[in-house]
Amino acid sequence: MKFTVEHADFAAAVNYAARSLPARPPVPVLAGLLLHADTDTLRVSGFDYEISADTTIPATVTENGRALVSGRLLTDIASRVHGDVHLELTGSRLLLSAGSARFTLPTLPLDEYPALPEPGTPSGTLPGPTFAEAVTQVGCAISKDDSLPVLTGISLRHDQEAGTLTFVATDRYRFAVRTIPWKNCALAADCTALAPGKALLAAAKAVADDTTVDLSLPGDLGTSGLFTLRSEHSTTTLRALEGDLPKYQNLFPTEFNHTATVEIAALKAAAQRVALVTTRESPIRLTFTADNTLVLEAGTSDEAQALDNVDTNLEGDELTIAFNPGFLIDGLSALTTEAVEFQITTSTKPAILRGHGSDDQALRYLLMPIRLSS
Repeated sequence: MKFTVEHADFAAAVNYAARSLPARPPVPVLAGLLLHADTDTLRVSGFDYEISADTTIPATVTENGRALVSGRLLTDIASRVHGDVHLELTGSRLLLSAGSARFTLPTLPLDEYPALPEPGTPSGTLPGPTFAEAVTQVGCAISKDDSLPVLTGISLRHDQEAGTLTFVATDRYRFAVRTIPWKNCALAADCTALAPGKALLAAAKAVADDTTVDLSLPGDLGTSGLFTLRSEHSTTTLRALEGDLPKYQNLFPTEFNHTATVEIAALKAAAQRVALVTTRESPIRLTFTADNTLVLEAGTSDEAQALDNVDTNLEGDELTIAFNPGFLIDGLSALTTEAVEFQITTSTKPAILRGHGSDDQALRYLLMPIRLSS
């Protein structure tokens, strides 16, 4: 195997495939990236039995061939070198040169590397930026607790009649829901499946600049329990998680006693300042006043305290409600509008954060309040 590739293409391909590398490989070969040079292309692949990432870039190939090499090392090298990258396989060693740098890398046994999963037939096509935005918006609500795997996932639900795809994530303290149109979906019936959240976030980020992406949902058209996300030159497969998220539809109230609109940038900055005195368990208190001021407070008389305020437009009576500061800031960061609309029933029931003026398909962020001691 012998070929030359442009550095920018090589670095991008290696970084894309390296997303699938496990932190603790169950077998040594899964720490490797598979390089396959053929005719005028280089294919770079990674796989850990749950996630595969595969991408193709142009290459000047002198000799076809394959090699398996440490993914972490190759990623580090690709980020440090400059100029065209030349690679040549000599026996069990891979020679890499770029600019003035020279590397000799040991290879891993190819015959022990598992076959990559077959991508599913596309269920439909979506705009890359829209898909990436939806995944990123709900991704803030996935659980960080791996002891409950189902809560680390992002649910994707296709509604055949409505022609939509809905993304949902929750860690039990909040729900994030976003719906996008999916009119050209080939699925003949409704379909719901749970994708691994972190992996889907990484895959979505990788296709954010692609005009379109093909999506296959598990359980349809021969997908064999796999999500497949395919753009022009890259493919990612994700093994679906077992189970589904808790039902959320009835948790979202439809009538509210208090509605308040606040500029997101100002509120987020104030919340970040006030949160400096909070601990992991302590809340940030929001008081919506009759004179259209939102007062943010945190801390107690025995500890550090902070207070700030921003303008708001309140409909309803004055109200004080408390939230986990990190969860509040996450929700504000996920919104893409200039202002947030708080929809509140009472200070002890879930509140909805949504973009002011947004439609029903836009992000809805349901946040559980923290009960204040009287």
